[in-house]
Order: sequence, then C-alpha cells, then structure tokens
Amino acid sequence: MSEYTRDKYTLSTDKTRLDTVAIHDYLSNHSYWAKGRSLEGVIRSIDHSLPFGLYDGRDQVGFARVITDYTTFAYLADVYILPGHRERGLAKWMMECILKHPQLLNLRRFILATRDAHALYEKFGFKPLSKPERWLEILKE
Repeated sequence: MSEYTRDKYTLSTDKTRLDTVAIHDYLSNHSYWAKGRSLEGVIRSIDHSLPFGLYDGRDQVGFARVITDYTTFAYLADVYILPGHRERGLAKWMMECILKHPQLLNLRRFILATRDAHALYEKFGFKPLSKPERWLEILKE
C-alpha cells in the first residue's frame, strides 16, 4: 500500500478505504465513459486494478485506477475528482503520484483514453499513439 499527502488531502492505494458506492455513483451517473456501469462491475474492476483513492479527511473526493501487469504495460482508467475539489491542482498531483508509484516506474508502455483532458495528460508525457496502425480493438457500445 502506498499513501501520499498534500495539504488536507491523501491519495492512497488502500482498497479497504475505497467508497465503492460513491465511486459507482460517479462513474455510472456522472462520467461520460462509464454511464450505466453496474456496482458489481465497478467492484470487479477495482479488484483487478491498482486503485488510487483521493480523500479529504475521510471523504472520498477522487479516484483513478491503473490496469497493469506491473512489468510492461499499464492503462490509466476511471480518473475523476469531484467538482467541489477541482481547480486545486489535485489532478496534477494525483498524476505525479501515480507515475512515481514504485510498481509503475519501469513500464514500457502506459496508455489512457480521454475525450477532453489531453492538455492535462500531455504535461506528463502522454502523446497520441506513435503507431496507431498497430493497434486493434473490439469495442462494444
């Protein structure tokens, strides 16, 4: 387990601290990428990921998870910060902590998908796929 603190905020990989009901509510009802995701699906996705919960005291105010083999590949997913805590540099701080996490330091490839946060992620070295012609997907909408 890793934990980072900044001012009154804590970022933790402790799965027992996660408020899965709150995470489900945000993802299923407020995000554009996970609309309608079931609570069971949220719990299963957390179980099979390295989760990062962002807390203001005991209240969970943000979340991100990394799907990874801890050796060569990682995919950043489900990143959010609640509206009342935005514009405080927390997304940048959360990304700094995620990228310096000891189990994620030596990965060959770290990817993500976003509709509207390109500027944030580009600050951390994320770029469009260098060889998109090599990538294939099965997309079920």
